[in-house]
Amino acid sequence: MTLNKTQLALGIAAATLSMAMVAPVQAADNKAERVADAAARKAEALESQMQQMADQMAAMQAELGRVKSASAQTSTESAKVQELDHWMASMKSAPAASTSKDNLVAVRGGWSALDHARSTGNPLTDGGLLSNNTNPDGYYFGGAFDFNVNNDLFGLMDDTSFMIEFGFEYAQYGTGANTLTNGTLYALADADGNGVGETQVNLNGRNGTSTDARLRINASPKIKFMHGSKFRPWIIPVGLDVNILGVPSNAVSVLNAGMNFGAGAEYDLFRGIVIGADTRYHYMTSKIDGTPNNGFTAGGYVGFKF
Repeated sequence: MTLNKTQLALGIAAATLSMAMVAPVQAADNKAERVADAAARKAEALESQMQQMADQMAAMQAELGRVKSASAQTSTESAKVQELDHWMASMKSAPAASTSKDNLVAVRGGWSALDHARSTGNPLTDGGLLSNNTNPDGYYFGGAFDFNVNNDLFGLMDDTSFMIEFGFEYAQYGTGANTLTNGTLYALADADGNGVGETQVNLNGRNGTSTDARLRINASPKIKFMHGSKFRPWIIPVGLDVNILGVPSNAVSVLNAGMNFGAGAEYDLFRGIVIGADTRYHYMTSKIDGTPNNGFTAGGYVGFKF
C-alpha cells in the first residue's frame, strides 16, 4: 500500500502530538519521586538528629546525677568533718568527764534502843559487881562503806543496784554502879572464921560507875532501787552483825554474832553528796552469857559517792 504525502504528514503529526502529551506526565512523575525522596532523606536526618539529642540529654542527665551525688557526698563528708571538729572543740573546752559514781562512804548516827536493858537479874549485874545499868535507850554513831557490785541485780531487775556494805557503830546506853570500883572488899586471913585477923582491902572507890558502851561491826548485802535517780530507797534483807561489849558480861565474855535487817532511803543532794535515813533491827542469835543485845536503831547519814 502506497502512502501519499498527506497521510504521512498526518501520521508524523499525530505521533509528535502523542509524545508531547506523554512527556509532561513522565516529568511530573519524576519530580514527585524526587520530592518524596528528598522528604524521606530530611525525615531520616531529623530522626537522626532527634536521636542524637536524646542521647545527649541522657548523657547530660547522667552527668547531672553524678554531679549531684558527688555534691551530696561532699556535703555529707563536710558535715561530718564539721561535726567532728565541733566535738573535738567541745571535748577540749569541757572539763574532764567523770565516770559514774556508785560507791559510797558515809558517816551516820542516831538513836538506839535495846529490847532489854543490861540488868537482867544476874548476880554479877544486878548485884553491881560489873554493871547494873537499867537504861535501854542510847545513841550511836559510826561509818559505812558501800561497794557497788552491779546495777541490774545480777540481770534480774533493771536499775536496781546490788551492793555490799561494811560498817561499824559505837553505841552507848548510860552508866551503872560497879562494886569492883566502888566499895571495900574484905578477905579473911584466919582459918577459924572468928573474924580475928580480917584484912580490909580498898578497891579505889573514886568513881563507882561503869559505862554501858558497845561496838557493832556489820557486813551486809544492800539492794538500792531506782539507779540513776537522785532519790534511791534501799533495803538490807539480812546481814551479819558482830557485837563487842565495852563492859564484860557476866562470864566476862565480850563478843557475839547475830543478824541485822534494814531499810532506808537517800537523796543525791549535790554532785555526789548524799543525805539519807537509816533504820535497822539487830537480832542476836544468843545472849552474851545472859547479856541481851537485840535492839533497834534509827538515824541518818551523810555520804560521799566516788
